[in-house]
Amino acid sequence: MHEKTASFPIKHWAEDDKPREKLVNKGRTVLSDAELIAILIGSGSRKESAVGLSQRILATVNHNLNELGKLSVNQLKQFEGIGDAKAVTIAAALEVGRRRRGEERCSTTKIENSQDAFEILHPVMGELEHEEFWILYLNNSNKVIHKALLSKGGITGTLVDVRLVLKQALELGAVAIILAHNHPSGGLKPSAADKHITKKLKLASEALDIKVLDHLILTQYGYLSFADKGML
Repeated sequence: MHEKTASFPIKHWAEDDKPREKLVNKGRTVLSDAELIAILIGSGSRKESAVGLSQRILATVNHNLNELGKLSVNQLKQFEGIGDAKAVTIAAALEVGRRRRGEERCSTTKIENSQDAFEILHPVMGELEHEEFWILYLNNSNKVIHKALLSKGGITGTLVDVRLVLKQALELGAVAIILAHNHPSGGLKPSAADKHITKKLKLASEALDIKVLDHLILTQYGYLSFADKGML
């Protein structure tokens, strides 16, 4: 008959091995991904420590935090030891990190080509499972002064209100805009509706001396630029 091995709780670990104490004493950069997640969830279970539980979760996504960030609250709750509170905490923390990446890029970037716009928008839109339409508003130096979610929809599409786009552009004093939406299906081919709304926004913007510089279609792994393809 084999005895069950009890988990060794974090409180009994050496001081240097406790994630919270390690962060305070040595800084956050020395912690592993599993240790950071262990701090978020706070505790493990009778069977394993918080770090052990975090390592088990990370193993299912090949230790890739981007893949972990795609898991829904319900998917996280499938792991033994993860309930509502822990699942919500993990999801919220990873969402904050995703938004931070986008904000940091946006605040320092001058748009010189479609790749620059893609790098701002991808952290926001690239991993979504539903379609969203975003606008980048630019000043006369081609720097982003604001990015805005215009609408969101299901897998099949979203609605775009031209008046709202131009109203916000005028309020911000923007001289140019970049349109963007994602294709959750992974395809980059623009639909007839994509082409139609691009033309509609371009014509309406020109009447107000606002330029439509580009329209990007994004997926998780790439993008299509209307400007690069000569479709504007």
